[in-house]
Amino acid sequence: MPLLTQRIQDESVQYSLVASLDNVRNLSTILKAIHFREHATCFATKNGIRVTVENAKCVQANAFIQAGIFQEFIVQEESITFRINLTVLLDCLSIFGSSPTPGTLTALRMCYQGYGHPLMLFLEEGGVVTVCKINTQEPEDTLDFDFCSTNVINKIILQSEGLREAFSELDMTSEVLQITMSPDKPYFRLSTFGNAGSSHLDYPKDSDLMETFLCNQTQVNRYKISLLKPSTKALVLSCKVSIRTDNRGFLSLQYMIKNEDGQICFVEYYCCPDEEVCESEY
Repeated sequence: MPLLTQRIQDESVQYSLVASLDNVRNLSTILKAIHFREHATCFATKNGIRVTVENAKCVQANAFIQAGIFQEFIVQEESITFRINLTVLLDCLSIFGSSPTPGTLTALRMCYQGYGHPLMLFLEEGGVVTVCKINTQEPEDTLDFDFCSTNVINKIILQSEGLREAFSELDMTSEVLQITMSPDKPYFRLSTFGNAGSSHLDYPKDSDLMETFLCNQTQVNRYKISLLKPSTKALVLSCKVSIRTDNRGFLSLQYMIKNEDGQICFVEYYCCPDEEVCESEY
């Protein structure tokens, strides 16, 4: 049994948070999907860990790692929140290398004593244990996009391969991506307006790639491509993507990602519409 998976008798008293994984890549892969800024805020409850990254108060990414993903998961308080350097955390998680030897897994034990204390990482591979201490910071208030399911106007669930192809073909000289969702044709359309002119990509509602099509009214919204680009990291890893818009035109992209053990994690991106375009259209 790896050293770090052995129970420490007084651990439940010593630490506010304890989480163990047999395969560290089940955590590092999901965190890489939201790594577009240096710092992240971590929220832990008995249900699992949510890691949040934000940029310019216009886009927010959340990685949800359910408690069931971990071999051991203990949270002593109702909720635990701290801010951490995500770049440093990912470097530590790959301290034994990001390309593992076949048949070799890096195990992780993650411990946090509470406010003001560092996040402790115990990483073990092949009998070698490395201990990392990462300083935590005062958590900052994260944005509340107030994206409520009761305000969702349109929802589409697609197989990710269809969206991956679309993003690879989009004209990235365009500053915005226009998303049209409608109960009538064109149903679901992605449009760009770049140096080569405008281009459109349509998905019929009976497409093989379309798993769910629930559109109540026609919505046309534009989003800055620079804000959506980071979400392609999650898109590459995912098998399905849920695309929702609410009554304000706010966009939710929820990616379903299977880890190496076949367990499901979710990464969600919220993005506000391009206000300048919206104002000029009214």
